[in-house]
Amino acid sequence: MVVVMAGGACGYGNLYSTGYGTRTAALSTALFNDGAACGQCYKIICDYKSDPKWCVKGVSVTVTATNFCPPNYAEPNNDGGWCNPPLQHFDMAQPAWEKIAIYSGGIVPVLFQRVPCKKHGGVRFTINGRDYFELVLISNVAGAGSIQSVSIKGSNTGWTSMSRNWGANWQSNSYLNGQSLSFIVTTTDGETKEFDNIVPANWQFGQTFSSPVQFT
Repeated sequence: MVVVMAGGACGYGNLYSTGYGTRTAALSTALFNDGAACGQCYKIICDYKSDPKWCVKGVSVTVTATNFCPPNYAEPNNDGGWCNPPLQHFDMAQPAWEKIAIYSGGIVPVLFQRVPCKKHGGVRFTINGRDYFELVLISNVAGAGSIQSVSIKGSNTGWTSMSRNWGANWQSNSYLNGQSLSFIVTTTDGETKEFDNIVPANWQFGQTFSSPVQFT
């Protein structure tokens, strides 16, 4: 019930090597927003007043949205279809879940609020794809955590807008091989940062580049 896939619907890959660890959750349709919520952080507390048997009183945990909890329309919303619309459900990684509730409790009521994300180091850019198709995973984003828009520029090109391919992966259909790459990223709270020449000209597909720049 509290299994979060290593790659997940946000595309972060191995959650340990990308810095997300076990403080993660898969979001139901109502929260996931077709991947636009990837990277958002939520402070969650078990609703002890509603369920004193299974809740740990007065303890909260902050998790990052790294996956999607798909609906199960074959089951009713209150008996198996926990991620069905319009329910706001967090399918949490077990270590995070056990901070706020007793594991054998299964499904518990929670109170939650979105909070700013705190990350170590700067924003990371992983370049995947192929020629004429750059698929860029943007991870370790602090502040809002989730991304609203991205533009990319090669050292021999102007700025072009990228489009969300899936989750936290953004795509460009330009030929940018052999060029240093820059990005302009705007998070969902409207904060914009420019990452100049963060990717050197000798980049290869599959490489990750860390920036000293971070959102607040």
